[in-house]
Formats: sequence, structure tokens, C-alpha cells
Amino acid sequence: MKNIILFGPPGAGKGTQAERLKNKYQLVHISTGDVFRHNIKNETELGKLAKSFIEKGKLVPDELTIDMLSAELDKNPNANGFIFDGFPRTKAQADALGHLMEDKETGIDAMIALEVDDEILVNRLLNRGKTSGRTDDADEEIIRNRIKVYYNETAVLKDYYKERNKYYGVKGVGTVEEITDRLSAVIDQL
Repeated sequence: MKNIILFGPPGAGKGTQAERLKNKYQLVHISTGDVFRHNIKNETELGKLAKSFIEKGKLVPDELTIDMLSAELDKNPNANGFIFDGFPRTKAQADALGHLMEDKETGIDAMIALEVDDEILVNRLLNRGKTSGRTDDADEEIIRNRIKVYYNETAVLKDYYKERNKYYGVKGVGTVEEITDRLSAVIDQL
């Protein structure tokens, strides 16, 4: 079983690469955003609870997010592994995910970060904004702020996983296939 956190700033290509790696290695892709939307839409108990926080403009507590992830893991007992996308974002979440995986008698094998220059990210997101309809990808100021937030708040996880010898940086520029090959080289050595 291979459990990977796919990491990187907005526009790095995580969604594209997660889909390719999922198919290549027969892994289950868990996007926390998708998990939230699914639980809220289907009015699960966890979804109703999450919605109550969101409606008040509050962050969903880590414990609730972990409960949703645990349910996703339980839905896939025979999985070859998981790709986590969008989680963890903080050291506390990384600790909680580590404990969850231990409870499931497995662990996180690697955090693989797609490394892309900021100006390339901005251009990618502006281009995506033209075709996706996502308003947060149409405004350069919002994009630059999202990248800044990533570096200030989320990138601290780089050190967290480096300390555990589980951090791998991969150049996230080139063709989709070239980037997949670089990611695969890391996964194949795990």
C-alpha cells in the first residue's frame, strides 16, 4: 500500500497529476474539497455538522475533517493506497492524519510537492480562470494572495515531512507526461 500526499501551491497541477497517478497505480484519490461537497450534498451526519460550521463562516474543525477522511478510507478497504489532495494544511492536521493512518494500520509514505515558480503559477491560474469559470482564478490579486497564504501557512509542512524523511520535491514544469514521469520516479522508489 502506498499513501501519498500530493502537495503544492495553487496552480501547481495537483488535480491533473492526482488523476494520472490514481490511474497508473490504482490508488484512491481523496480530495478534501470533494469529500466536503459530497457529505454536504448528501446530507450525511458529518456533512450536516460541517455545513453548520461553514454557514457560520467558521472553519470546519480538524476532528470533523479527520472523521470524514476516516469514512473515505473505510469505503475503500482493498485500496492499493491513497493520494491525499488538499490535506493536511497544518502541522496539527498532519499529526491527526498520521494518527488516523496508524489506526488503520498503515502510514503516510511520502509528501510529494510540485515545485513551480510563482509567475508560472499566476499565468496558469489566469488561463484556467478564462476557461473554468472559477472567479478565484480570474483575479491576479486574489491569485497572488492565495499563493502567499500557501507559503505562509501551508508550506511549513515541508519541514514537518522533511524531519520524517518523507518529503520529495518534484519540478512541476514541463509537459503533463514529463511531470507524471518525475512523480512516478519518486513513487516507484517508495
